[in-house]
Amino acid sequence: MSEHDERPDGLTQLQATLAGGFKAPMGETLGFHLAEVERGHVVFEGTPDRSVYNPLGSVHGGYAATLLDSACGIATHSALGPDRGHTTLELKVSYLRALSESSGTVRATGRVVSVGKRVAFAEATLIDGEGRLCATATSTLLVFDVAPRARGALQS
Repeated sequence: MSEHDERPDGLTQLQATLAGGFKAPMGETLGFHLAEVERGHVVFEGTPDRSVYNPLGSVHGGYAATLLDSACGIATHSALGPDRGHTTLELKVSYLRALSESSGTVRATGRVVSVGKRVAFAEATLIDGEGRLCATATSTLLVFDVAPRARGALQS
């Protein structure tokens, strides 16, 4: 086994993150977390409250967009090999139903559509606590080499 093979791939990194209860600072700020991870598939959960409301009295669209962007990006990360990273190039969000503090726990499910050497494509859906579809997203992501990291969870 080569040194490259011993370093964790994206799925292994995310499994360690989930097991360790690590939350990205954005997740802490907006109150959402990674709930499930498999290769090419992830789920984020959060419960919106008035702290993420816009001046019109509903959850700001940026909350949904952040959950969907996270789901697309981390689903992509789960499909990458060791020493590979990603960043969002494009995110398209379609809002279908407003969120409010009565929406309950929302779930953003991200799925990889395709991962190539330089570009990946992912999609995500956001459902409310009653299982109603609230938003969808598609994403194009740049995939690139990164410097080797220590074993374990993603580092901030």
